[in-house]
Amino acid sequence: MAKRVFFCFHYEDVESFRANVVRNHWVTKEDSEDAGFFDASLWEETKNRGGPAALKRLINGGLENTSVTCVLVGSETYSRTWVRYEILKSMKRGNRLFGVHINGIKDRYEQTKDLGPNPFGYLGIQYSADGQSLTMYEAVNGQWAEYAEVDGSSTYTLKNTAANERRGKFLKLKDDYPVYLWNKNNGYENFSNWVDGK
Repeated sequence: MAKRVFFCFHYEDVESFRANVVRNHWVTKEDSEDAGFFDASLWEETKNRGGPAALKRLINGGLENTSVTCVLVGSETYSRTWVRYEILKSMKRGNRLFGVHINGIKDRYEQTKDLGPNPFGYLGIQYSADGQSLTMYEAVNGQWAEYAEVDGSSTYTLKNTAANERRGKFLKLKDDYPVYLWNKNNGYENFSNWVDGK
């Protein structure tokens, strides 16, 4: 059964066509079930209206009934305020997370770019000593700062106690979540496997 996937991306990557190659690749498959997902993403341009509270409600609503979040990694994705929110909100709600580098996809001018920074390297988590909770962090000007934008707190109680080796540890999200290359890792054929965590 196809999963509902929420896509995080910088709107400039939609304008350059790269993000849409991934989001719409299912169109050329026999049916949407073959793609292994349904697109539940929002346009960042749309999110730039209504103030922070309204934007959070929009994102939270978009994440409802999704089980997977895919971050489309362009040149500036790592620094986007709302992409960071989408990633950490997805993590808190238990979505499977992964990223896909899209700068190797040709834009509308047939140009490619160097890979953008991994957004998961700019977000971190600190487990409590007893493994009952974790605190979210973001990198700001080269320093780690607590991130309290998700539901008004940087710390939340875990549904399941963290494994012993994680207790008291700080980890960057890049230590937990994979990032694939659309071209080199054959995203057209393998995207549904990435959605399923294979």
